[in-house]
Amino acid sequence: MTSSQLIFAGEQRKMSPSNCPRMEAGFSVAFLLCCLISTGVNGDSFTVLQAPEFVSFQKGDWLVSGEKIPDLVALTMGFSVQEDLSWPGLQAGPLFQRPRANVLVVVRGVDNLELPQSVASYPLENPVPFTLDSVAETVHSLFAEDTPVVLQLAPSEERLYMLGKANAVFEDLPVTLQQIRARLSQDGSVLTSLPLNSLSRNAEADLLFLSEVQVLHDITALLQRHKHLAKDHSPDLYSLELSGLEELSRLYGKDSAQYRDATAILASVLQKFGEDVYALYGNSAVVEVVTVKTFEAPLTRKSRSILQSRQIGNTRSPYNLAYKYNFHYAVVFNIVLWLMIVLALAVIAIAYNLWNMDPGYDSIIYRMTNQKIRMD
Repeated sequence: MTSSQLIFAGEQRKMSPSNCPRMEAGFSVAFLLCCLISTGVNGDSFTVLQAPEFVSFQKGDWLVSGEKIPDLVALTMGFSVQEDLSWPGLQAGPLFQRPRANVLVVVRGVDNLELPQSVASYPLENPVPFTLDSVAETVHSLFAEDTPVVLQLAPSEERLYMLGKANAVFEDLPVTLQQIRARLSQDGSVLTSLPLNSLSRNAEADLLFLSEVQVLHDITALLQRHKHLAKDHSPDLYSLELSGLEELSRLYGKDSAQYRDATAILASVLQKFGEDVYALYGNSAVVEVVTVKTFEAPLTRKSRSILQSRQIGNTRSPYNLAYKYNFHYAVVFNIVLWLMIVLALAVIAIAYNLWNMDPGYDSIIYRMTNQKIRMD
């Protein structure tokens, strides 16, 4: 056989029907690997459930740092922050419009929830523990006379912080785990309306998860009872931290039926919770959901030797650049600049008028020195 016949026979052997199943099996394995890789990249996320039209969130895959979430919440409420947030997901809005409320829900124990009716969702990096204390202090300092609602609640840790009108509105809200479990046995409990499926009413971890769902239900019920809160001019702030899914994943595992049922229940409850709060505040509320598998420990500063500190101290810029100014610099600069300009113009105007003054007609002091006026 010639060389061309050998090549043709080899090609026929490669494309024979006996090799087709092998090729199909290879393609199926590759497809499964691609699916596993694509599903595995879903990490912690920052999801915007509801937002008014004047708070513009752009859809994209921009990373959000966990330590910058308080600054992001402050910007959505129209407040200034100390450091500029160079993040393209949030665009600048109108100066004279701000949302009436901001609700942030942190869900621990899950890296992603199926929330199909959300405005936008962004991947979260560096999920360190954070609080909205700085935003709460800003709200309280700017709107102290209006007594805005500030509520920060973590049912699993029995941690509660209320400020302003929240003390009167949410005084009946169950806080401790014992109070919440007692609330589950009362009328209007979520146990009568939720499909529990594999969840048990007697297990501790299941009751913790159901108690957090009950807290979300009670908050919306209290807000519907006090609708006047959404009509005042002071913005309200809500911060909730839920860790029931974390306990379920630790006890049963993420492949268990209890964890899957709880995830589906929480996704539907959060979707309805965001819609109810958004409607109560007249379509002028921002509702965000942060999902984290586990919080990372905050970064600690490591000790260095004296030689290392000297090396770091000597690595300065050769251009002798000045330090960065804080956000007060522009305000102080404009005040000093325009005050100096006004004072300089005033001095010039006064000096010009004094120089061109006629002693006989312009001033009574000079006219009193006239001999004729003295004789009269």
